[in-house]
Amino acid sequence: MPRLAILISGHGSNLQAFIDACASGKLLANISLVISNKPDAAGLQRAARSGIPHICINHKDYASREQFDAALVNALQAHDADLVILAGFMRILTPVLIEPYLGRLMNIHPSLLPKYPGLRTHQRALDAGDKEAGATVHFVTAELDGGPPIVQARVPVAQGDTAKSLAERVTMQEHAIFPLAAQWFLEGRVALRGTKATLDGAVIPATGIVAETDCPAG
Repeated sequence: MPRLAILISGHGSNLQAFIDACASGKLLANISLVISNKPDAAGLQRAARSGIPHICINHKDYASREQFDAALVNALQAHDADLVILAGFMRILTPVLIEPYLGRLMNIHPSLLPKYPGLRTHQRALDAGDKEAGATVHFVTAELDGGPPIVQARVPVAQGDTAKSLAERVTMQEHAIFPLAAQWFLEGRVALRGTKATLDGAVIPATGIVAETDCPAG
């Protein structure tokens, strides 16, 4: 069974989506390790309740990002991870981690990339008057939130939406598309080829595949 490592920094709602997908058989994988960079991350308790090996590698214990990333690599290699999932992992990665796992490293970002890399994505979408928001699963490369998208879920922006209400609906869709992208990868359907993501050998559009999900307006 393929082995996943999931990196978190907080509550771990996307981690729970992976736990549930593995338990239901929608995702044919084992979660071999959960790593948090914060010792008080609630997601560590989710891992504990599910009997998943989990550790904290506190970034504050390291003098540089590179040293921290080297510690992550050592832990990932010790657990022989086939795919590394960044599930709300709030650290900017360096080539120390990206290069050995290039093509086996996925992130989810709460916007319709390439729109709104970085933070405050939902408020930025509202400020721009966008009619849609959403989330994007993408391969991780050296460019922050700039790796090629794999799949997107789109959510209509409702009249009166706040950043909080929009975020709640987007998060629901994250929980659907992130395990889906991982399953495609583990089936050999999705791959990183140079600077492009491919599905079944065909280049995925620059905005990713649009997932058929139930995206209510409110």
